[in-house]
Amino acid sequence: MPRKPVRKRAVRTRAAAARRVARANAPVQPAIPAEHGRFDYSAIIDRPRLSWPNGARVALWVIPNIEHFLFDRPSTRLTNLPVTPDVLNYSWRDYGVRVGIWRMMEVMERYGVKGTVALNSDVCRHYPRIIEEGKKLGWEWMGHGTNNSTLINSQSETEERALIKEVVGTITKSVGKAPRGWLSPALSETVRTLDILAENGIEYVGNWVNDDQPYPMRVKKGSMIAMPYSTEINDIPALLDLHQSPEVFGQMICDQFDVLYEDGAKTGRVMSICLHPFLVGYPHRCKHFAKALAYVTSRQEVWITTGGEIVDWYKKNYLRG
Repeated sequence: MPRKPVRKRAVRTRAAAARRVARANAPVQPAIPAEHGRFDYSAIIDRPRLSWPNGARVALWVIPNIEHFLFDRPSTRLTNLPVTPDVLNYSWRDYGVRVGIWRMMEVMERYGVKGTVALNSDVCRHYPRIIEEGKKLGWEWMGHGTNNSTLINSQSETEERALIKEVVGTITKSVGKAPRGWLSPALSETVRTLDILAENGIEYVGNWVNDDQPYPMRVKKGSMIAMPYSTEINDIPALLDLHQSPEVFGQMICDQFDVLYEDGAKTGRVMSICLHPFLVGYPHRCKHFAKALAYVTSRQEVWITTGGEIVDWYKKNYLRG
C-alpha cells in the first residue's frame, strides 16, 4: 500500500507540534483593557479657543517618513507578487532613499517647509547622507522604530524597552539631539508603549489620529502630547489603498486645508501632510505635491512649522496651569 498519506500525517503532526512550541515560547502580552484610559473624551466645541502665533488659523507640519526595509520579508507593495525575495517591491521602495527624498527636499525647501521626519533608526546607519542633508535644512527628527519591517506589537516588555532605547540613542547620536516626537511603524503600539516612550524623553506621538488639535495623554511617569497625524492626507492610504490618482491626492491636500482654514477662524487647527519618498518622491506624484504646497503656503494666517514647535506653543499657551 502507498505510504504517502502516513508521511503527510507525520509532517502535519510535526508542524502542529512546532506551532505549539512557538506559541509557548512567545512573549506574554498584557491583557488589552476594554477602555484605554489614556485620555477623557473632549468635544472640540467645548474647549477654550486655541490661538497660534501671529493669529494663524492653521499650524501645518509635513512628515516625511524616511524608512529602511528588510530584504527578507514583505512590506508596503505596489504589486502583489507571491515571490521571495520580492525584488520588484523592495527596489520600488528603495527608490525613495536613493532619489525620491532628494526631490521632496527640493520641493519643500522651495516653499519654506521644514520636515518633521519620522525616522527609522536604521536609516542613520544605512543612509547617513540623508541625515546630513536634513540637518542642513533644519529638519526635525522623530523616532519611527528601528525599521519599517518591525512593528511594535509582539515584543516582550524587555524587548520593547530595548527597541525604544536603541532608537532614541541611535537618532540622538546621529542627528546631535534627542528626538522629542515618535511615530510607530504602521502606528503600532502595545499597551505599554506610551509609558516607555515617556520614560525615554519622548514628548509627543502621532499614533492616535483622532483630533485636529494637540491634547494631553496619561502616562505613568512624565507627560505625553498626542499630535494630529492623518491616515487620509497620507500617500499610502490615499494612493495605494484607495487608489486615488496623484492629482486627486494633491487636491485632497488643498481641500483639507481649505476646511481647516475656515474652521481655524474660530479656534486653531493642526494640519499634517504625511508622506513617503518612495511614493511622493516619484516625478509624476511630486508634481502634484508641489502644486499643493504652493497653494497652502500662498495663504495668509498659516503657521508653517514643525511638530516640536507646535508642542512647545501648545504647552506654553494652552496647558498653562
